[in-house]
Amino acid sequence: MKLKHPLTSAIIDRGTGSSFGWQDDVMNCTVQTPRRGCGDFNSLSRRSALQAGGLFGLSLPTLLQQQALGASDSLIGNAKSCIILYCWGGQSHIDTWDLKPKAPSSIRGPFNPIATNISGIQVGEHIPKLATMADKLAIVRSMFHTDSAHGRGMYWNMTGHKPPQNRPGNIAPKRSDWPGLPAMISHFRESQAGVPRSIRLPYPMVDNGTLQAGEYGGFMGGAYDPIVVKTPKGKAYGGRSRDLGSPVLDLAAGIDRDRFRRRRSLLGQLEPTTADTGGSASRSYGHFHDLALNMLVSDRVQKAFDLDNETAELKALYGDHLGGQSCLLARRLIDAGVPVVQVLMSASDLNGGAGDHWDTHGNNFNRLKDRLLPVFDRSASALITDLDQRGQLDETLVLMIGDFGRTPKINGNSGRDHYPYSYTVVLAGGGIRGGQVYGSSDAHAAHPRTLAAGPQDLHATVFTAMGIQPDAQILDNLNRPHMLTAGGQALPLF
Repeated sequence: MKLKHPLTSAIIDRGTGSSFGWQDDVMNCTVQTPRRGCGDFNSLSRRSALQAGGLFGLSLPTLLQQQALGASDSLIGNAKSCIILYCWGGQSHIDTWDLKPKAPSSIRGPFNPIATNISGIQVGEHIPKLATMADKLAIVRSMFHTDSAHGRGMYWNMTGHKPPQNRPGNIAPKRSDWPGLPAMISHFRESQAGVPRSIRLPYPMVDNGTLQAGEYGGFMGGAYDPIVVKTPKGKAYGGRSRDLGSPVLDLAAGIDRDRFRRRRSLLGQLEPTTADTGGSASRSYGHFHDLALNMLVSDRVQKAFDLDNETAELKALYGDHLGGQSCLLARRLIDAGVPVVQVLMSASDLNGGAGDHWDTHGNNFNRLKDRLLPVFDRSASALITDLDQRGQLDETLVLMIGDFGRTPKINGNSGRDHYPYSYTVVLAGGGIRGGQVYGSSDAHAAHPRTLAAGPQDLHATVFTAMGIQPDAQILDNLNRPHMLTAGGQALPLF
């Protein structure tokens, strides 16, 4: 199948890849094309669904609940939890996962490819630890979307839906937004009492002081916002970071757990807020604080934060950096029953380019070689090794992702700029078959050459790994139904 690239008019060979649909209005609940497994439900209007439900004594919410909770036995995945390693700013695909050694020097840069433990698969020389475990990795080299602003790129990849057209650049969170991937997964993976639906470590994503949409509960409500927790130990990333909502995980003197349980019971009776959070930390801090109090109820979650309970050897495997300690904490949190943990693998605020984040407009190669990739390589490889040795990798999906890729052509500041038209994501565990590369980019890593895939296809893949129907329905805050993936099709990585 041939697909014309929506911005560049390049022709992309999809091969046997999934179709890539475009949705202009994220709040439009009309499904444009019937998809496999959807049956006739998606062709029903709201009124028709109500009428049909009435025949069987079912309300529309009940119908939708049955649709949403219909995790079929035929689904491939049975992962219990998900850990997202997010490279805020946009990791350079051409310097890490998709090197082009035959390209001109103005494109290929100074880095060389190295062999992995799978014959025929090569990666960049500065992720040597990950290279030794390619048998655990599925490397998708044919991802693309069409937005080159950080906030919009993150919105694409974290929600699986096209960003709102009327909000260019940075997108401050609103309750009309699509919910982020952690919110949608946790909707189908209810946590135990006192255990948060999702946790984000160690910071929220910020661009020049503005919180970014795509990480929050969106139209599912504030109950699905993640708790943002600062990892208690580790050498900090260079640059500016925002500690929004980071709770102190200690009970105040003289306050017992029964009081917190009573508070949690009262909070559970409140409806989720539908107010816009905007970019202000003060508007949402109260909500994060209440979530933090809820978290204190669980002894298991409290104990997860005591990293000193791990052996010196394991802590050394992860390293003493904040990135490694956050990955270790993420593993401990899923042990405690948290369904989804997202780890920010960089400083929090892009701040115009300064700091240890992946927005490498200048000095790209030194920043990658000296600061970013050593931490990323050690942290991510340690997490996968630890999960594998504990027998938890098959039931834990690990997703490595960012906003987009970087320009193939090196700019005048020895940097690479924003580039959404080709990038790489990496998956491990959760039933994903390791030792494979899916899709390919062209000779300059500029566009997908085969098996092009969009964010909605990636989301369909994640949901499938989690045993969730990709075409399930969720309700927004006006009780309107929306299909999870906007027509995405799971990639054949299983």
